[in-house]
Amino acid sequence: MSETTLMDAPPVNAPPVSLTARAAQRVGEILKREAVGTMLRVSVEGGGCSGFQYKFDMEQTRADDDLVLARDGATVLVDPVSQQYLAGAEIDFVDDLIGAAFKINNPNATASCGCGTSFSL
Repeated sequence: MSETTLMDAPPVNAPPVSLTARAAQRVGEILKREAVGTMLRVSVEGGGCSGFQYKFDMEQTRADDDLVLARDGATVLVDPVSQQYLAGAEIDFVDDLIGAAFKINNPNATASCGCGTSFSL
């Protein structure tokens, strides 16, 4: 696995966050159990063992400046501050021997923890 340096980070106008078909399917399954109109919010917060951590929350409202990812009946929201850290990232869902979880393939991360929920720049 190669590391990305800050110099290799995508430019400011990098493509927004993307959502794989597997992730959209899983988000859709989760949202079916929630109240109508619920969306998944993915955000970045300070903390975790590597400096920043991904956070997943259910939301009923969206802000005007949210990035809205809609695919196959799933709606994912990303706030503008988190978009800076997630520019060019792909939200995926993996189900393997270790377990099932959302995985964010983030080209901006220079390192991440073993479980993949936190990262550094």
